Amino acid sequence: MPRNYRIGQIVPSSNTTMETEIPAIFRARELARPEDGTFTFHSSRMRMKKVVKEELEAMDRDSLRCASELADAAVDVVGYACLVAIMSMGKGYHRDSEARLLQRMKDEGHAAPVITSAGALVDELKLAGVQSVSLVTPYIEPLTNLVVEYIRHEGIQVVDSIALCIADNLAVGRREPGALLGDITRLNTKGVDAVVISACVQMPSLSAIQAAEDALGLPVTSAAACTARAMMRALKLEPVASNTGYFLSEKNLTPGSLTKQPA
Repeated sequence: MPRNYRIGQIVPSSNTTMETEIPAIFRARELARPEDGTFTFHSSRMRMKKVVKEELEAMDRDSLRCASELADAAVDVVGYACLVAIMSMGKGYHRDSEARLLQRMKDEGHAAPVITSAGALVDELKLAGVQSVSLVTPYIEPLTNLVVEYIRHEGIQVVDSIALCIADNLAVGRREPGALLGDITRLNTKGVDAVVISACVQMPSLSAIQAAEDALGLPVTSAAACTARAMMRALKLEPVASNTGYFLSEKNLTPGSLTKQPA
């Protein structure tokens, strides 16, 4: 009988997207690999309303409590679902955060792999062989600049970025994914390997990824899609999902896949 996997998420209290997009991606995986198992989803929330540095720092301090609660549920993997909270804490901070959360899970008697959306984004881009990107964020300019510098520090060139300057996190979550198809027409994508259509796990984008790929003729991904892919890899499952773009396709199963594509 196929195994059931428990997917845990540490989620900002105002986030309304990760509990829809992550399950949607894993449901798409069930269609692609039904024999591998099924998934249930379990969240613990950290308080945050406005996407400003002070609230992000306070929220991040609460993440250890969330890890304890998810340990109680004996989840199989944990995703920390706030990219900018991690990136605003300093370059490379995703490694510190993942180690702290994993240690808390161990202390609570139930160790499970921990993925941060910040770490997942840079790791999955690098695994695919991506060396340069352009991206869209909903953040105010100073936070967008922190995200750009964080990604550059990880060895990936950022050619262009758009900051939509939406500070209210609920407003970010209510944005129509289709609006991103207009946003990318203002994005300089010349010479990039891929486009990050949403460098934010609150800004809905999943339903726009394939349309954006078709429009741009480039691989397109999002922070949420990369988080789901990293969680699948942590569970030792092939990271594939139906109709979710290049990064979760069979074409991206081999490390460095972009550099190995025929011209």
